Amino acid sequence: MTAGRPAVPLRTPTIYNSHMVKFDPQKHHRRSIRLKGYDYASAGAYYVTIVAWQRECLFGEVVNKEMVLSKFGLVAKQQWEKLPKRFPNIELGAYIIMPNHMHGIIEIINDRGTAESLTNLDGESSRRAPTKEQYQKPVKGSIPTIIRSYKSAVSYRINLMRGTDGVPVWQRNYYEHVIRNETDLQNKTDYIESNPLLWDEDDENPINKNRREP
Repeated sequence: MTAGRPAVPLRTPTIYNSHMVKFDPQKHHRRSIRLKGYDYASAGAYYVTIVAWQRECLFGEVVNKEMVLSKFGLVAKQQWEKLPKRFPNIELGAYIIMPNHMHGIIEIINDRGTAESLTNLDGESSRRAPTKEQYQKPVKGSIPTIIRSYKSAVSYRINLMRGTDGVPVWQRNYYEHVIRNETDLQNKTDYIESNPLLWDEDDENPINKNRREP
């Protein structure tokens, strides 16, 4: 990857629904591959993965190869779908809430997908997570800012529902990948859509704990 090449635009939020894609740890490994010097507020499509704190299965379970959301999973789903209201210059592609993580594709449709205000357009308060960006300066409309907003909104509501205060819901870091072309976009979309079918062999599945890297 080269930081100078633009990410491919995503023009339709729901695109592919074709063959099942087998989990490939080389392609889908959930470590950050953030590009040095890349502007993550620039227009284009981005694939992200966010994992629950200690990989706890908060968000539901996979039953007969289909994801069944818990009440916390519904919160995660609803808050993801509200992101375009908070950040009017983004669009959502394929996404999936899994038992202890989520995958999604975000498109920034111009150079800055800034939120209109610190209050959501639906009247709900929006809170920032304490995660710090490079040089401790958040960048408006960047992927890190969008993900921080999402994680914070989900954490706040889940902690409110379960009567806890400040208990982590998500891991501090997350994985992001700049989508470079239509093939890359289709591969990521296919993987997202087939994720419940692949849960038995997913590294995030607690039954596969021993397969994870230390």
